[in-house]
Amino acid sequence: MVAMSQAPEFDVIVCGSLHLDIIVHAEVLPRIDETAVGRAWQHVCGGKGGNQAVQAAKFGAKTAMIGRIGNEQFGQTLLENLQASRVDTTAVETDLVHGSGMSVAILQSDGNYGAVIVSGSNLHIDVASIQNHWHALGGARVLILQNEVPEPVNVAMAKCARQQGATVMLNAAPARPLSKELETLVDVLVVNRVEAEMMSGLGVNDRASAVACLQALGSDERSIIVTLGGEGVVLGEKARLVHEIEAVPVKVSSTHGAGDCFVGVMAACLAQGQNLHDASNIANKAAAAHVQRQV
Repeated sequence: MVAMSQAPEFDVIVCGSLHLDIIVHAEVLPRIDETAVGRAWQHVCGGKGGNQAVQAAKFGAKTAMIGRIGNEQFGQTLLENLQASRVDTTAVETDLVHGSGMSVAILQSDGNYGAVIVSGSNLHIDVASIQNHWHALGGARVLILQNEVPEPVNVAMAKCARQQGATVMLNAAPARPLSKELETLVDVLVVNRVEAEMMSGLGVNDRASAVACLQALGSDERSIIVTLGGEGVVLGEKARLVHEIEAVPVKVSSTHGAGDCFVGVMAACLAQGQNLHDASNIANKAAAAHVQRQV
């Protein structure tokens, strides 16, 4: 990173996805050709970008969202949710052609879930527009990116952030190969065990195997965090220091959004001056509290 020439306006800026999640409660996920009976359904404002922005703001970070919604009730609901959480929405554009992103998630009685997303307007974020938004907002100490928007969007935003000296966090979800260009721009890569496996080619079953995959994912310039749910967190700081953080024993109500809680809180902590290990530890505790709440 380069040094910041002036103090940024925001602690955290999130560029990424906004989805309206339809959550169906059922005993188990249906098998192929099976029609399962559910108990209830509800809608929840989501998308990894939106979730992470809300969590960062709730943790006290001055936060702005850069994204795109459709020109319909779904989009209006997403916008109002961000605003209610005190997230600046100046840079959330309305797409007059493509509908808002949405997902359908089936939540099992044990708290685990499966989901399908339809990205909609999130796939049509304009690269030139978001670069202008970054500068108009006045930048941030930390930029959060995810893989629910096209890679050119992430590259463009990471370049803007790097030029200002901001820390660039990439939550590589859903997993996909990273371009060499984006790899060189990311300061902190956050993945769960599935994403770590897909990106490293190594099995990740526990903290020991997660430590083994850090070298495959890391570099001398980038820190890697692997979240393992009930197994805790493994952190590799620029391929040198490795930390293992214990999970917090809790009764799980739902794991939905836990990873986004972790990322948003960690970004807020980094923006507020915490080091990476302490930020990860605080975020781990926040995610543990998150999975206990009723969805």
